[in-house]
Amino acid sequence: MKVVISQEVLLDSLKTVSRAVSGQNTLPVLGNVLIRATGKKLNFAATNLEISISTSSEAVVKNEGAITVPAKILTSYVSLLKKGEEVELSVSAGTALEVKSQSSKTKIKGITADEFPSIARVEGGTKLDLDTKDFRESVHQVAFAAQEYSSRPILSGVFFATDKSKLRMAATDSYRLSEKVLKLKSDVAETSCVIPVRAVFEADRLAGSEESIEMRISENQVMFSVGGTELTSRLIEGQFPDYQQIIPKKSSTVAEIDRSEFELAVRRVSIFAKENNQHMKLEFLNDGTLTISTDATEIGEEKTTIPVKLEGGTSLIALNADYVLDILSALSGEDKVRMELEGKMSPAVIGAVKNKDFLHLIMPLKM
Repeated sequence: MKVVISQEVLLDSLKTVSRAVSGQNTLPVLGNVLIRATGKKLNFAATNLEISISTSSEAVVKNEGAITVPAKILTSYVSLLKKGEEVELSVSAGTALEVKSQSSKTKIKGITADEFPSIARVEGGTKLDLDTKDFRESVHQVAFAAQEYSSRPILSGVFFATDKSKLRMAATDSYRLSEKVLKLKSDVAETSCVIPVRAVFEADRLAGSEESIEMRISENQVMFSVGGTELTSRLIEGQFPDYQQIIPKKSSTVAEIDRSEFELAVRRVSIFAKENNQHMKLEFLNDGTLTISTDATEIGEEKTTIPVKLEGGTSLIALNADYVLDILSALSGEDKVRMELEGKMSPAVIGAVKNKDFLHLIMPLKM
């Protein structure tokens, strides 16, 4: 293999695929990035056997070939080369990659490409074309509710379900739940799957400033395609919880709250609530106020009152302060949020005032 490519393009490609490299590998080749020169392109790929990322870039290919080299070492080295330089990559002695630039020359020991796991593409399945802005907003509002290292694997993923021209995304750690409904550009076949939350976050990063992102869902894999980059992930087996059953059908108290004012108040209370497992009380009163407080702790206590627009009767509920802050952060683009309550033992429902396609549930704490 012998190829010439610009330093910026090489570095961007390495950074893109290296996110699929795991720091703890039983197989040394999984710590490597696969570099393959074919035609007029240089192809890059990395995998941890659960997710795989591949991309390709234009290059001057003098000799075709392939090799794998440690992703971290090569990326670090290329990042220290001068911007704008042309970089020549060539294989020597079968398992070493020579990297030459105008100002430097190095040799990095690698492993033959034959030992690199094959990366299967999803060719068939259900195809979804998503607007990148809508997709990234949905990931921001939903994925944080999943529990990545849960003892129940199904809770470490994001649920995707299609229904004609709608895509439903949901995630839960059993203490909170987020659901977002997106409108698709066209009707698609009905399907559902659970995608590892890490793969969803990586797809969000890859989407960047691109206008659209394509999803292909097969029986046991999903593939996200953005520009010339593809991310493939296994699906999580099992049945996602039937969360529709726990969504309250009615509410006795509905409050409209200024989001930023609410967040500042909760942040003040959480300073003291952390000494009490983030236990925080919210009391909605008929005079149009919300009192947020925590019980006295070893470091002190806090009680703050903010104005709200209230419909219905008074209500008192205890919630985890961190969970409330998480959802307020996820709704950072909103001026006002809506909270609905149906007693102190029912979940609190939080969402945007204007957008009815999103809802978030937080399970109450004991008073």
